[in-house]
Amino acid sequence: MPLERVERRLAAILAADVVGYSRLMGLNEEGTLARLKAHRAELIDPSIAEHNGRIVNVAGDGLLVEFASVVDAAICAVELQRRMGERNADIPSDQRIELRIGLNLGDVMVDGGDLFGDGVNIAARLEGLAEPGGTVFPRRSSTRPAERSHSTSKTAACAR
Repeated sequence: MPLERVERRLAAILAADVVGYSRLMGLNEEGTLARLKAHRAELIDPSIAEHNGRIVNVAGDGLLVEFASVVDAAICAVELQRRMGERNADIPSDQRIELRIGLNLGDVMVDGGDLFGDGVNIAARLEGLAEPGGTVFPRRSSTRPAERSHSTSKTAACAR
């Protein structure tokens, strides 16, 4: 029996996660959830839409976002981190909602509205390598987008 043909496409994938979410929830579940929802409604979701991104999946404190353009994805990531830093400026450090972001340009498999494959898995692994408030890009997709976003990143592979 022939295998069903899988839809594939090239996409820029942004994986984001809240640093220390379990700890924050342990300290103040209702306050943490309210602050996360406010960040999503006032900053994160509008910024993703402004940069032509599509939220593919939300799992608690994690987001998976698809962009057709790696430049749009990189600019969105850098702007999100900058603006989250501004929003956290007056918040005690142990109560801040900070993001780690991984960004990858790769081939993905499409199933309904969800995405699968190495393109997604690599973005998730890179997110895990990011410092709090930082973004990790693979070198092959980071140099030009980071330069176009006027980022002051430390290296081509890591932005904070």
